[in-house]
Amino acid sequence: MKTSPRHLAAFTLLLFTSFLSAKDTDVLPNLKPMVEQVTKEFDQIPAERQLALKKVALFIRSKVQAKETPQLTFICTHNSRRSHMSQIWAQTAAAYYDVAGVKTFSGGVEATACNERTVAALTRAGFTITNSAPGEKNPVFLVKYSEQAEPMRAFSKVYSAEGNPKDNFVALMTCDHADKNCPVVEGSVLRVAIPFVDPKVSDNTPAEAATYDERCRQIGREMFFLMKQVNP
Repeated sequence: MKTSPRHLAAFTLLLFTSFLSAKDTDVLPNLKPMVEQVTKEFDQIPAERQLALKKVALFIRSKVQAKETPQLTFICTHNSRRSHMSQIWAQTAAAYYDVAGVKTFSGGVEATACNERTVAALTRAGFTITNSAPGEKNPVFLVKYSEQAEPMRAFSKVYSAEGNPKDNFVALMTCDHADKNCPVVEGSVLRVAIPFVDPKVSDNTPAEAATYDERCRQIGREMFFLMKQVNP
C-alpha cells in the first residue's frame, strides 16, 4: 500500500507540530468534561488491562529518562476506528499529564479511511475536527484537542507506511483480527495486545451513536490511565 505525497506531507508535519505539553497548552473547553469523567473511572479498567497498560507506561518512562522519544503505534485492521481513537486520546493524555516527547501513530493491516462515525464520536467527546479534503475517499481529518497545539491529522494508512516509525516503537494491537494476523510487528521493541470491541457491530442501528460513544470513552479512559502511570 503506497502513501500519497499529500498524505505523507501531512503526516510528516504531524511529527513536528502536535506534541505540546500540558504546561504549554490546555484541553479545549468542550473536551474538559469528558477528560474529567474518564480520569475518575480508572477503577473500571480490568486488572489484566491495567497490567498491559502499565507495561507500556514503563517503556515510556524508560525512554523519557534516557532522553529518547517514546513512540507508540496503535494497530487495527483498517485504521478506521479504534486505532485512530487510541492514537488521538493517547496524544491528548500525554499532553495533559505533561509526558514529554511522546509521539503517537496509527495504522492498519490495510488502508481504507478514517470512518465518519469515528469522527462523529470524537466530536461528541469534545474534539474539534474538520475535513481538510471533502469528497476524497481517504481524507485527512484535522483533530484539535487544544487551541494552542497544532491539530493532529487522522487518515487511514497501513502501519508500515512511510512516516510511521520503523524501529524502536511499541506496537499496540487494538483489535483481535490485527492481533492474530500480525503476530510479529517488524521493528517494534514491545508488542502489547489491548483489543477493544469493534463499535462497527452497531453500524446503521438505533444503538450506533451510543456504541461509538461508549467505545470512545473506554479508549479515552485507558489512554489517560496509561499516561498517568508514567509519572504516578
